[in-house]
Amino acid sequence: MTTLRITAGPLTFVARMEEERAPRTCAAFRALLPWRSKLVHCRWSGESNWIPLGEFRLEGVDFENHTSHPAPGEILFYPGGFSETEILFPYGGTLFSSIVGQLAANHFLTVVEGREQLRELGRLTLWEGAQDILFELDGA
Repeated sequence: MTTLRITAGPLTFVARMEEERAPRTCAAFRALLPWRSKLVHCRWSGESNWIPLGEFRLEGVDFENHTSHPAPGEILFYPGGFSETEILFPYGGTLFSSIVGQLAANHFLTVVEGREQLRELGRLTLWEGAQDILFELDGA
């Protein structure tokens, strides 16, 4: 089981890669590590944060293990198509959508440590703005 350490603002999480359910997404994302970006509060999907990626694509990744209803801590990768490519990082009730309507994305990471901090991460992005985020192999 591969785990990632995610540092978002001042908070740290450990997430399990869903390699059996989303093997292409996990392999392509793992090849990017360590990976840095900015995490902002969602505009459309409810209690969630997101990383807008524009026209970025993960090579060979299409839909797999996709959902519109992630639980808190179930991190999704949307490979693009109807809307821009993005990563969704839910902290509460979420229905994944965009300006064009409901979407589905690949559930490829699940937070297994630090779940009690998810709501605080949502508060930070909502009230204090974009937070730096770093994904790296756990123990790296």
